[in-house]
Amino acid sequence: MAAMFTWCLSCCGDGGPGHIPLKEMPTVQLDTHHMGTDVVIVKSGRRICGTGGCLATAPLHQNKSYFEFKIQSTGVWGIGVATQKVNLNQVPMGRDTNSLVLRHDGSVYHNNEEKNRLPANNLPQEGDVVGITYDHVELNLYLNGKNMHCPASGIRGTVYPVVYVDDSAILDCQFSDFYHTPPQGFEKILFEQQIF
Repeated sequence: MAAMFTWCLSCCGDGGPGHIPLKEMPTVQLDTHHMGTDVVIVKSGRRICGTGGCLATAPLHQNKSYFEFKIQSTGVWGIGVATQKVNLNQVPMGRDTNSLVLRHDGSVYHNNEEKNRLPANNLPQEGDVVGITYDHVELNLYLNGKNMHCPASGIRGTVYPVVYVDDSAILDCQFSDFYHTPPQGFEKILFEQQIF
């Protein structure tokens, strides 16, 4: 019996020959390889400051994605989705076909066209959490967990969460462990290998 236990430990229990370690699943965060030249990313890839934009590390492959941004300090900012072709040094985004963003003034822009606008009495302020749902057709916005009924669409291709800042704005990203429960059917961003 002791010999069998020793064999089991040498084979499986201590990482010896025959042991195949499980890969730790990566976490979604802001991607320091896809950011503007004057952007600063801190807090383990969760906080953006400086000037410019940054994509997240994972594209939105699944059917219904949800993520959040908390406004730590106001200024000029924008959040939404973008392709990898977006100019991350250009502020504000939403000027071309490569980004669809909510801007700090409540307007939602894509291809230099205002697609929608938050009600004037519901503009995000310092300390607010803006949630975003995306289902490959439509982007929807939530302010502190409340649906703003402000849909926008038009972007095509593989998209990533995007955020930009300027004029002293600081935003924190939440790609899991959300402040608010995602709307029914929506979930955190999954890496492609997690979907299958």
